[in-house]
Amino acid sequence: MRVIVLGAGLLGVTSAYFLSQLGHEVTVIDRQGAPGAETSFANGGQISVSHAEPWANPSAPLKVLQWLGKEDAPLLFRIRADMRQWLWGLSFLRNCTPARTRHNIEQIVRLGTYSRDTLQQLRAATGLQYDQRTQGILHFYTNQKEFDGALAPAEQMRQLGCERQVISADEAVRLEPALAHIRPQLAGATYTAEDESGDANQFTRELAKLCETAGVQFRMGHHITALREVAGRIDHVEVTNAEGRFERVRGDAFVLAMGSFSPLLAQPLGIHLPIYPAKGYSVTMPVKDASKAHQVSLTDDEFKLVFSRYTSERGGDRLRIAGTAELNGYDRHLNQVRCEAIVRRVEQLFPGAGDASQAQFWSGLRPATPSNVPLIGKTKVGNLFLNTGHGTLGWTHACGSGKALADIVSGRVPEVDFAFQGLQGRAAGAALVPSRTAA
Repeated sequence: MRVIVLGAGLLGVTSAYFLSQLGHEVTVIDRQGAPGAETSFANGGQISVSHAEPWANPSAPLKVLQWLGKEDAPLLFRIRADMRQWLWGLSFLRNCTPARTRHNIEQIVRLGTYSRDTLQQLRAATGLQYDQRTQGILHFYTNQKEFDGALAPAEQMRQLGCERQVISADEAVRLEPALAHIRPQLAGATYTAEDESGDANQFTRELAKLCETAGVQFRMGHHITALREVAGRIDHVEVTNAEGRFERVRGDAFVLAMGSFSPLLAQPLGIHLPIYPAKGYSVTMPVKDASKAHQVSLTDDEFKLVFSRYTSERGGDRLRIAGTAELNGYDRHLNQVRCEAIVRRVEQLFPGAGDASQAQFWSGLRPATPSNVPLIGKTKVGNLFLNTGHGTLGWTHACGSGKALADIVSGRVPEVDFAFQGLQGRAAGAALVPSRTAA
């Protein structure tokens, strides 16, 4: 089939790769000049199956209330006259029950484990290099209540096959000596040896090169303006090219992988996707003192930050710190207060490790569903498929989502048991999103 993939981020490029591997003729369309130039550009870098507890959990409502109005809050809900934001917020609250939280963790862990395995197989088969580290991910806690609250989700993850082990503060320092500075403040930690980290942007661009070698066409600098439906199927996608000329691109199947912008294209078709942009921030800075910088990828759950380290001849030795979420529509401007809060936390934890004077700041719009469970699969429009809504876990879930989506487009049953849209199965339809999003 001729398959048109809308979006050249992580999800679009992995979809294109696996569709091509199954013999399809694939074209990828994106408004940017290069793949991975938006949300996939400077994320936290973690392949984190262990980061499976959704933002919507029983402790979230009280935290959100406490954080209202605080510019440096980990989750900032900036209230707007925006009905989509309010509906998303109500659905977020509905997903904060213990039962829904457990269900959502199950979906996130299943997809994450499958995706991590798929990434490892892909790397072994292709030799892709992207400043990857395979030293695991360590979640550390400087607040006893936060640590105590992590124990039950960690146990559930272990039951699902994600070996997130609870460890002592001393063991955490043994695994990552850079934490010695805050040893007196550590309440405890968890460690998942199988988790990884790496530069998502570099991965996306290297995989795009492999796609092109396999015959995938990339139409970069093309603005997607509309999907046009005829007799219950997408007939073509309307775009304006880099010169401003109007084009129609036809295909047999279409994959919507445009992150936070997916709902804007789907809504005119009567498909209402429960996705709202959650603006995340990242800071990248050169390593100033290698002896003080972390080697293991870290997660600071209290401050909703992740820490990765990239070391290569191409990019040098640098730290990537990313996280927090700001629900403020499609605004991407940098909030200096939030940027400074991240740098301040880095200095508290690892003083002197990074060169803050050369810090580079970035923000990206992460496509968040209220449940944190992404939307993958069929829609009510016969030849339109979804691979979107991955929120903070787009890098973690990219390879598994792309491979599963390629199977679905090809009429095959995906290998992973997950709540795919429009499919019947053990987990089908259980993503806790409105049924009108599915076929």
